[in-house]
Amino acid sequence: MKKSDIVEMLLEEFPDLDRKTVANVVNGTFEAMMEALAEGKRIEIRGLGTFRVKSRPAKVARNPKTGEKINVPPKKVVHFKIGKVLKAKLNARAGV
Repeated sequence: MKKSDIVEMLLEEFPDLDRKTVANVVNGTFEAMMEALAEGKRIEIRGLGTFRVKSRPAKVARNPKTGEKINVPPKKVVHFKIGKVLKAKLNARAGV
């Protein structure tokens, strides 16, 4: 799903709003989330899950093709933990 798909879904749900307003809301929401994560904050969306930044230490890896050792620098990655409601929906659709 793309941002444009989200805008389309919201336009169907809220026909009184114009496309530009809905697009601004969607873009603003994602910008706020990116800004919060860049500052190291945790984002919790009830029913969906939580996003947080994790730090990965530097490590020595190997190129699988050549076997050459490669130094991988430390980095930060976004970690998502699924919420109970979303997990239940996914498992209900999968027949689990």
